[in-house]
Amino acid sequence: MTASSDRAWAHEAVRRIEADANRSADTHLHVLPLPEDWGVRIYLKDESVHPTGSLKHRLARSLFLYALCNGWLGPDSVVVEASSGSTAVSEAYFARLLGLRFVAVVPRSTSQEKIELIGFYGGECRFVDDPTTVYAEAARIARECGGHYLDQFTYAERATDWRGNNNIAESILQQLALEPHPVPAWVVVGAGTGGTAATIGRYLRHRRLDTRLSVVDPEGSAFYQAWRDGDRAVTGAGSAIEGIGRPRVEPSFEPNVVDHMARVPDAASLAAMHWCSEAIGRPVGGSTGTSVWGALVLAAQMRRAGVRGSVVTLICDGGDRYRKTYYDPDWLAASGLDLAMYRAALDAFVAGHADDLPVLEQAHRPGSVRASGPTGGG
Repeated sequence: MTASSDRAWAHEAVRRIEADANRSADTHLHVLPLPEDWGVRIYLKDESVHPTGSLKHRLARSLFLYALCNGWLGPDSVVVEASSGSTAVSEAYFARLLGLRFVAVVPRSTSQEKIELIGFYGGECRFVDDPTTVYAEAARIARECGGHYLDQFTYAERATDWRGNNNIAESILQQLALEPHPVPAWVVVGAGTGGTAATIGRYLRHRRLDTRLSVVDPEGSAFYQAWRDGDRAVTGAGSAIEGIGRPRVEPSFEPNVVDHMARVPDAASLAAMHWCSEAIGRPVGGSTGTSVWGALVLAAQMRRAGVRGSVVTLICDGGDRYRKTYYDPDWLAASGLDLAMYRAALDAFVAGHADDLPVLEQAHRPGSVRASGPTGGG
């Protein structure tokens, strides 16, 4: 192909992606049912309604546009990604939209439902036994086939326009405009690439808002300790909660925009996942449970401090992807995950019989706690 025909292909590829976005309505913002006398509302931004069923649809769209506009993709490109599943599902969708071959490198432990979805959208899966090797294997495959490695873990924070343009942060603030507390005290997210946290944290500063950003991290992940100690070289074992938590601190994680972090036990994440699913009437994924637990911990701190306000977190994906894992009692037992203690603590807390919920650790950035948000922690 000539340079002009390649450019014409890229123009058409961008048009297709933008047209796909134009066909998609914004995602809903739900209110989590909580006692009125708390004075605190928790909102759930429902990212599971994207065409590919997860928050990662936004990221995949941004990564493809970023690669196209940098001239990294052409009509014959093989697109390669390292993923724990959901990003690869969304990227397979966009690769199919552009008529490109897509190869996902995923841990062998990735849920079967996600693997099937990658295949449904025409993607191919290459499996690794050690999750820490996904990066090198994806890069190797891209080199060998002359393809392009999208590398979500490096480019997530720069591929999204954090100043606005209907990014997730701008959407949240617009949807809260008529609520009792339109400027939230906290936004709570998990970190997988770190891209969503970077986008939201930067946008809050750009808008000069007092809203604080809390990042919840599952046990085994490296992000919490690295943020607490200021050491990006920290490593972890990875995470049992698909979609968030990493064995290393990813390049897209921007610690300076984070005001608070909490490390949530895996069993607490899954107990909150089950509770949230019952509360809203449909199943959510494990990473949503982690975020809901973190949001409730902050709500408890606000209640104790006499602060009224709103907390926003995300429904990252639906629970249908985890029917054979997080929703399967036999799988939970075989994995040594007993949810009973955390579910009992959650039920007691929401019923007003307890003042707090347990986390493994939490810490506030010095100077990040003001009247608009909770006090305490650490």
